[in-house]
Amino acid sequence: MALADASLLESRARGGAYLDARLGTLLKWAVALWVFAGSVVITEPSPYELSFVLVLAVSLFAGGFAFQRTTLGLLVLWVTFIPFALVAAFQATFTPLNDALIFQAVTIFLFFTSYWVANYVAEAPQERMRIIVAAYTVAAVLSAAMGTLGYLGLIPGRELLTLYGRAKALFNDPNVFGPFLILPAMYALQRVLLGSNRRAFWGAAMFMVITVGVFASFSRAAWGHLAISAVLVYLLCFVFIAHAREKVRMLILALVGTLMIVVAIGGLLSIPSVQRLFEARAAAQSYDEGETGRFGRQGYAFELALENPWGIGPLEFRNLRVREEPHNSYVNVVHVYGWGGGFAFILLIGTTLWRGLSFVTKSSPNRLLLIPLVSVFVPLAAEAAIIDLDHWRHFFLVAGLIWGVTAGYRTTKAGEEHRLSALV
Repeated sequence: MALADASLLESRARGGAYLDARLGTLLKWAVALWVFAGSVVITEPSPYELSFVLVLAVSLFAGGFAFQRTTLGLLVLWVTFIPFALVAAFQATFTPLNDALIFQAVTIFLFFTSYWVANYVAEAPQERMRIIVAAYTVAAVLSAAMGTLGYLGLIPGRELLTLYGRAKALFNDPNVFGPFLILPAMYALQRVLLGSNRRAFWGAAMFMVITVGVFASFSRAAWGHLAISAVLVYLLCFVFIAHAREKVRMLILALVGTLMIVVAIGGLLSIPSVQRLFEARAAAQSYDEGETGRFGRQGYAFELALENPWGIGPLEFRNLRVREEPHNSYVNVVHVYGWGGGFAFILLIGTTLWRGLSFVTKSSPNRLLLIPLVSVFVPLAAEAAIIDLDHWRHFFLVAGLIWGVTAGYRTTKAGEEHRLSALV
């Protein structure tokens, strides 16, 4: 009898282990699908939100996922944000209440994805970042290729893939499409700088495809974002990672890479229609100037924020004295989520910056995971002053990844202690 009981227990244990393994595999594929879905943002809720429901459901049953104490600060910010965002929805005058609540629900949901992915990555940073970076890279390369080919009119569906004569792929706006591409470009650049010849070659190919896609978006903020992030990745790798021989290689690559980018952009500019759009975008825009321009209207937006502690509700500013959004996230979040919600959102940016910058100076086998994230988030925080990014999926993803990598900064598995083991 005892032998039969032992056999039954052993069978159940094997069955449980098998189920855990299958759920773990399913979770990896679900996470990859979710990250890839971030390249399709035409409606709200988008496929990104819908696929995350699957990720969350699987993670509740899969082994190897747990909420971490080290990410508690992010949970506190999210919980603090929710009531203020909901109260602000009821302050809307022109926007229907259903639309206002859906807008707030999307932000709350995206905020939660930061917390979830932080916990997911913290438990096994290198293994899980490989999944996320691989899926994101595939999404970015395909999006960049579609956007560029659609812009050049080389594939059907130009009307779907472009807006105002600029590449946007499957996004609503070229100004979101361009910045979305930058994080995987920085991981590719890191492989070019430090990887083997084979990895460097493929990294360079992906970096060039993505760079052309960013250029074709004709987003000035994305152009600057790409340049600043690339410089930061280069400097951080040069100072904290590279050995003497690698530094010589990096110096040579900087010269060759710059030349190749100039040649590629020069080739595009040889096309008359591209040249005309580039000249138009590089010049000062009419909506940037004057009292109601991008910068002039921010003064009015700031006064309005001070006068409405509970906020004015989402999508309301465009119905007031100035008909266009303030395009400043630090002011807009106070309008949309009230003083409390706006402060929580700004604190999310501030604490994420602090964590990223403070940890990246510390030695760890996982530092190579953090360098591209910090290099992308620093310009994002600056870009927030000239654009509204509170519904950018990749903004919340990058923030959550920084929290996750820093939470598991000392966590490694066997074989992950090498200086370049985190070169994903």
